[in-house]
Amino acid sequence: MFTRGIRGATTINSNSESAIMEGTAELLNTIMHSNPTVSPEDIAFILFTVTPEITAVYPAKAARQLGWKTVPLMCAQEIPVDGSLPMCIRVLITCNTTMTQEEIHHVYLRQAVTLRPDLAFD
Repeated sequence: MFTRGIRGATTINSNSESAIMEGTAELLNTIMHSNPTVSPEDIAFILFTVTPEITAVYPAKAARQLGWKTVPLMCAQEIPVDGSLPMCIRVLITCNTTMTQEEIHHVYLRQAVTLRPDLAFD
């Protein structure tokens, strides 16, 4: 077993609870579907970051609604870098897995594919 990080990001259209919840749930579900050997029991913690204009709800609320009641979650605001991608939710899932770094599927959805086109989800 190794401790590995799974990265992901997505963008949303509005600073509303529904947009944040739906975008975060889609991102988490896609990450888990893309890494089927990882389960919530394997997750050490999840760190969410959002760009400064996202304030309506914590993205962690979506993970709780997915049933991840015992997974430690943390939300933070991104450093406001000039020219950065707006309306962006990022996630770092730290988990225990037998996968190698090369076997992990990182997920970038919507406009977030521009952050890491080499890791964009097909």
